[in-house]
Amino acid sequence: MQQWTIGNTTITRVEELLGPLFDPTTFFPDFDPAFIDKHRKWMLPGHFNVSANRIISSMHSWLVRTPHHTVLIDSCIGNGKDRMPFRDWHEMDGPWMHRLTDTGVRPEDIDFVMCTHLHVDHVGWNTRLENGQWVPTFPNAKYIFSQQEFDFWHAERDRNEGEAFARVNNKTFDDSVLPVMHLAHLIEGSEAIIPDLLQVEPAPGHTPGSITVSLTDKGQEALFTGDILHHPLQVYEPHWNSAYCELPEQARATRLSVLEHCANRGSLMMPAHFGPSFAGEVRNDGDGFEFVFT
Repeated sequence: MQQWTIGNTTITRVEELLGPLFDPTTFFPDFDPAFIDKHRKWMLPGHFNVSANRIISSMHSWLVRTPHHTVLIDSCIGNGKDRMPFRDWHEMDGPWMHRLTDTGVRPEDIDFVMCTHLHVDHVGWNTRLENGQWVPTFPNAKYIFSQQEFDFWHAERDRNEGEAFARVNNKTFDDSVLPVMHLAHLIEGSEAIIPDLLQVEPAPGHTPGSITVSLTDKGQEALFTGDILHHPLQVYEPHWNSAYCELPEQARATRLSVLEHCANRGSLMMPAHFGPSFAGEVRNDGDGFEFVFT
């Protein structure tokens, strides 16, 4: 199981899915097949499957273990949940929980569950089914997400029964967000979750209340960026939004800000969906950026 070290803190990737999951022309409205040849050197074979014509994507959580706290950042899709019409995510029966416990961490050991936003693939393991009810998977944790994010999806839940993605988000809100609200801490603006170690900052665009989580220890920094970038191509083409960015212009501005932050500070960027090796450093490259996997 892959690990990184920031000062006295260890970060472990807990995988749920990995593979050629998405059609690039659907996922990125600005996608041009010419970019495959332009970036072939690093894209193949780990980040694009030519035969399937799919971008390779990962669904994973980040497990952060400090000397005193255990933190889970994003909780993937989850098992046993109604996600139709997304067939590949519907009523999953995957090994994510076994992979978590293989790290030596039990659900009851988690102190904080931090959701960078409330999309279906970031909150699913918040809950598990017990006696026909969705209950918190991590009973001793404080669940952290933004007040703005909660308010936005609560309003969407009340008024939106339309297209497929909206219906899935409605179900997600019901089975993976509402059942943990008695354990939730909703933040507004910046907030230190663990003083001098773990900091939340607003990062709107992909969703109105998206956040980043920065880990600073012994002068080193890791930045957990959620879906500000879905694929390393967006490091090279930061104007590309996914089809699921709620606030397109804000998403571009936030993406550029995050890339500049990581490049200028030497931060380890830890996105939610990059393929292997899943994390790395952003470097200035002329008028743009490049990504160096670690």
